[in-house]
Amino acid sequence: MIARIGFIGLGAMGEPMAAALRRAGYDVRASVYRRRDALDRLREAGVTEAADPAELAGTSDAVVLCVPDAPQVDDALFGPRGVTAGARAGLVVVDMSTISPVASRVFAARLAERHIDFVDAPVSGGPVRARQGTLTIMVGASPAAFERTEPVLRAMGTPHHVGPVGMGETVKLVNQIIIANVMIANAEGLVFAKRAGADLGAVRAVLGSATASNYILAEWLPKTWLAGSFDGGFAMDLLRKDLAAALDAARTMSHPMPATGLAYQLYTTRSARGDGALDYSAIVKEYEYNDGS
Repeated sequence: MIARIGFIGLGAMGEPMAAALRRAGYDVRASVYRRRDALDRLREAGVTEAADPAELAGTSDAVVLCVPDAPQVDDALFGPRGVTAGARAGLVVVDMSTISPVASRVFAARLAERHIDFVDAPVSGGPVRARQGTLTIMVGASPAAFERTEPVLRAMGTPHHVGPVGMGETVKLVNQIIIANVMIANAEGLVFAKRAGADLGAVRAVLGSATASNYILAEWLPKTWLAGSFDGGFAMDLLRKDLAAALDAARTMSHPMPATGLAYQLYTTRSARGDGALDYSAIVKEYEYNDGS
């Protein structure tokens, strides 16, 4: 039974996820990765501090990671004062970052040599649902590791066991592939309508009951581009990172993904123009550039 949890990565997602674990009654400890302010806030909720990941691992039944990408996972696990420096046999590592499934399988194999289980469990839902504890969680794990960690994951959302290690990241990347391309399709179509003189409100109303209806059109764009702001939301550079991971995994399977390759280039172009920190709906600027707006 898991009672003591170490948490690494208190960013926009990690902070509310750690808070959700504490509300569920777990003994949660965390170490500073980048943000001292987040840990200070969590200490008020009963989260205690450890000096580094090695100390966390030595006093935890499970260690949860939520960091930007595979190099940060590698450092947190195998760095000089990483998890493996303090871990005991039987520890389980739950990586809730979004990284390449290729990297996840490599990490799992290296940890297995030390008798440490590995679970990849990326999430979907954003900071709001992280605060609510209602994230969608895609889990790659052995049946035994999933059974052991399921109660922990349920404190943060709804876990879906989708297969062995690496499959959680695979399913998450499917989500990212689709939203990246659907966002571009929405931007391209709506700017086409705008330049033709159509009323975008009327266009959206019609499409809402047509075959082009989609979540981004109905729910996301009204809060971002159509509301006149690209602040908050899901940063374009994070989506670019996820698309790079998807393309990396596709290469290992000799699987062509031309639309995703083009999407990656479009988002990269927009990022190079200074919009990488904005919500990924800012891709619409690529289409508005010459429309006179």
